[in-house]
Amino acid sequence: MKVAALQMVSGVALQANLAQARDLLEQAAQAGAELAVLPEYFCAMGLADADKLALRETMGDGVVQRFLAQAARELGLWVVGGTLPLVCDSEERVHNTTLVFSPAGDCVARYDKIHLFRFDNGTECFDEARVIQAGRESVRFALPARDGNVWRVGLSVCYDLRFPELYRQHARAGADLLLVPSAFTYTTGRAHWEVLLRARAVENLAYVLAPAQGGTHENGRRTWGHSMLVDPWGSVLAQQPEGAGVVLGTLDAAHLRQVRRQLPALEHCVL
Repeated sequence: MKVAALQMVSGVALQANLAQARDLLEQAAQAGAELAVLPEYFCAMGLADADKLALRETMGDGVVQRFLAQAARELGLWVVGGTLPLVCDSEERVHNTTLVFSPAGDCVARYDKIHLFRFDNGTECFDEARVIQAGRESVRFALPARDGNVWRVGLSVCYDLRFPELYRQHARAGADLLLVPSAFTYTTGRAHWEVLLRARAVENLAYVLAPAQGGTHENGRRTWGHSMLVDPWGSVLAQQPEGAGVVLGTLDAAHLRQVRRQLPALEHCVL
């Protein structure tokens, strides 16, 4: 199955970001992808954390959700909407949510980001908990490919990548593909992004598809990019360093079965 990680450099204007996302989704569909995944914060990288509050939507309705459903339906794609802000039980916060849409335009899965980014090196300071409410549950969904194979997909977002326990939950539930839509900072991404992605692939014997924000944004923030597809042996199959673009790759079910047969590590896990 051909898949696409869509890399963006989102700005502050919602409609401009949706236009860029639609263009990338169309490119992915034209290239034969069955699954296209947008990065975290694809719909907006605001000037301030609180900008997310103005864009929040109620589950089941909203500009961004209608955009994702329409794109999936018109392009015949499985579309994973990186993250968008959804209403939570606090007026001062939102959920940072991944939504999955089938080619029929139906929302089939929702994941609220569990682990919230916090980083302060004296120069850069981030604390997502100021405006984001953490999720509590891991989420997976089944994706029937055109060739009849069914891929079991585990959802995660950005900072989740540093918490291997979440991915082991996915692996124990049979996940074949792990999605990691992200907006890693340039500082943390340069140091840790690739090694973490490859580790999650190797330790869980699964493909990892990680679309990212990649470049310098209107708000001055610089993100690392390097959207990539990693196979279950830890090999990077495709990536793009910076700038908007489509990172294409193929998931090979036979290769996945071979790796798991040769190295049945999950069967031997006792913890």
